[in-house]
Amino acid sequence: MDKQCKVGEQRRGRPRSEAAERQILEAVIKLLEEGVPLADLSIERIARTAGVGKATIYRRWAGKEELYVEVVQSMESPAPPLPGHSLRDDLVCMVDNVRRRSVAKQSSALLHNVFAQMQSYPKLWSKYHSIVIDPRRPLLDELLRRGVENGELRAGIDLEMAADLFVAPMLVRTMMRPGEELPGPEFAERIVDAVLEGLRPPR
Repeated sequence: MDKQCKVGEQRRGRPRSEAAERQILEAVIKLLEEGVPLADLSIERIARTAGVGKATIYRRWAGKEELYVEVVQSMESPAPPLPGHSLRDDLVCMVDNVRRRSVAKQSSALLHNVFAQMQSYPKLWSKYHSIVIDPRRPLLDELLRRGVENGELRAGIDLEMAADLFVAPMLVRTMMRPGEELPGPEFAERIVDAVLEGLRPPR
């Protein structure tokens, strides 16, 4: 099974020139591809490469951290929609989305290099989580909450821990075991079925 799912990606709602924004994002990617480290990517250098003024960048991003995060977000594959047929199908798609994003990071030399550098900058890594990762969590929490309400999951479970149980095994297999063969889409089904078995109401 290789269904696709969507985990809402939030965009900031401010007026902007799409052409100028694209020039800026492409300038950062170009510099990174040329091997320029994150530490050496100044707003002035980015503006010069993009052919825009520094003020054009600052009108869109408060600083380098926000810009870098949007660059990384722009390089990630867009998440497709949840099927909406059942709790299980939606959970499988969400867990497989974690796998897809991990595979993309490992298969793209540029993404892999950028993420390795980002982790050396706690403020930047924190920004990435708050802008890209954290907004995904409420959807998973809502799915589990609905599962409890409609009787698919037993009452009284710790929803935060349950969410971790679905996501953590995929993160361990794809991000914390370098050198091992990455799991296929069927692994998401195995994780979801195993966790759901433990969370269902007694028969």
